[in-house]
Amino acid sequence: MTPIRRMGKGYAPWLLFINEVLLLLHFSACKVPAIIVFGDSSVDSGNNNFIPTMARSNFQPYGRDFFNGNPTGRFSNGRIPPDFVSEAFGIKQAVPAYLDPAFSISDFATGVCFASAGTGYDNATSNVADVIPLWKEVEYYKEYQKKLRAHLGEEKANQILSDALYLVSIGTNDFLENYYALTERRSEFPTVQQYEDFLLGLAKNFFTEIYGLGARKVSLTGLPPMGCLPLERAMNILEFHNCVEEYNNLALEFNGKLGWLVSKLNKDLPGFQMVDANVYDIFLQIVTDPSGFGFEEAKTGCCGTGRFEMGFLCDPKFTCQDANKYVFWDAFHPSEKTSQIMSNYLIEKHLAKFL
Repeated sequence: MTPIRRMGKGYAPWLLFINEVLLLLHFSACKVPAIIVFGDSSVDSGNNNFIPTMARSNFQPYGRDFFNGNPTGRFSNGRIPPDFVSEAFGIKQAVPAYLDPAFSISDFATGVCFASAGTGYDNATSNVADVIPLWKEVEYYKEYQKKLRAHLGEEKANQILSDALYLVSIGTNDFLENYYALTERRSEFPTVQQYEDFLLGLAKNFFTEIYGLGARKVSLTGLPPMGCLPLERAMNILEFHNCVEEYNNLALEFNGKLGWLVSKLNKDLPGFQMVDANVYDIFLQIVTDPSGFGFEEAKTGCCGTGRFEMGFLCDPKFTCQDANKYVFWDAFHPSEKTSQIMSNYLIEKHLAKFL
């Protein structure tokens, strides 16, 4: 029995050493060693669980199709796009939330999410639901950089930060939860085009800042056809609950401006590789031809009536049995199956260059 006890004493440090060696081998072998995420609920893996806000989803029925049926805080029945991208790049199956104390810097070294459901480019958007503003996401990123350098050393950490793939998905809340829902920004920007240009300036500042902090490979997801979200269709009574074309046209217009920004930043910032990973077209195809993608329902979500419910209004007792039949999980967010289809599309069309 004595040799076993001796072996047990040194086992934990030895295991940690092996893990560190495997981690370093991973970083040296991968063109993309980590996935780093900024944005809103479309990519938030649970940061809002740890701040005082109602914009949460860390309860059933959310996460019922996630590993072990765990409601992590993702606004989905299962995984979300960064998880699928991370898996496709051979890194890991799920990208953890930075504020989740269950994870450490060794977990975050291969992927970390700073996103916050309900936020936007505009600080005023984050104030609506008291969530993390984009500037604070950047502050968390700076904090993460310090921890990573302390964990792996300056040279290795800097290599990871420059080789990592940065996923950014944000902007929908700026329009639907702020500009069109409240009066402050509309009084300041009488036309939505003026507000678009204001957001474009904020976006430029954000991307320039993370470039200065070491980001080189960036994927920007523009706005979806937000007029086709179940919540917006439910309120479009006069047009028989069809998609709100005004919102869809706005998304197309703003995405065009984001595309221009991507081209400009790639030209102006040496070594910057930013892709315009626009999901508008593929998302609209899924919504208008759901059966072509294996869905049965695209007008309502799986949760409750599927027309208004999200967050705490999603009652497990009134949720569909099979979310794979639905394009949307709740009235605002896609189902896991939809996220996977869109992620596969983005990887093949825009992100394969980084593989």
